[in-house]
Amino acid sequence: MSKSLVIIPTYNERENVEKMIRQVMTYEENFHILIVDDGSPDGTSQIVEQLQLEYSDQLHLEKRAGKQGLGTAYIHGFKWALARDYEYIFEMDCDFSHNPDDLSHLLAPLQAGKASVSIGSRYCKGGKISNWPIGRILMSYFASIYVRLILWIKIKDTTAGFIGYHRDVLSTIKIDNIYFKGYAFQICMKYAAKKHQFKITEVPITFIDRQFGASKMSSGIFKEAFFGVWKMRKLKL
Repeated sequence: MSKSLVIIPTYNERENVEKMIRQVMTYEENFHILIVDDGSPDGTSQIVEQLQLEYSDQLHLEKRAGKQGLGTAYIHGFKWALARDYEYIFEMDCDFSHNPDDLSHLLAPLQAGKASVSIGSRYCKGGKISNWPIGRILMSYFASIYVRLILWIKIKDTTAGFIGYHRDVLSTIKIDNIYFKGYAFQICMKYAAKKHQFKITEVPITFIDRQFGASKMSSGIFKEAFFGVWKMRKLKL
């Protein structure tokens, strides 16, 4: 059995999901995939079910009723992975904004024991963002600075969503206490790992904006992150 699981939440990703699954399945590291689909009306889960006939041991699907948020999808996936003894557990988007080729770069420091959390970072040395408007780049960059100032964590890309965890991190953090759904969830996971003194490394990636499908971003997600950083300091993590 593989030691590595890639968790990919989906909602209306029919244009991307098959291409993503097939690409991850080509890597020699033998990654397994868990798709957590929130009742996509476009047939995303049906595409995954067809691919399960081809990748019966490597591809897994958890179907949930309706949109429940990114954070709850990952927590669902974390619990699923821990119950099945995966050692290295990854978060990744389905829209190719995260290049799956970088999975091996995130896995390497975890396997070598150099870190327990491996972040695909846009803002560390060598990290880049492709085809975002300058306004969105600046907003994202200064949001990370804001988070660092409030939480006192020395992580350059605090809102990053392309991450690898050693299972010890996920079994130590009180993930049921993390109720955030968007960027705030990603921030809180990093903050919790830091509070428990796990070693965190940032691996440079090039982030590419999605080409197919619709973005799930909303003003509510930004507001949750802006105010959430103050709330998470009081959580028992």
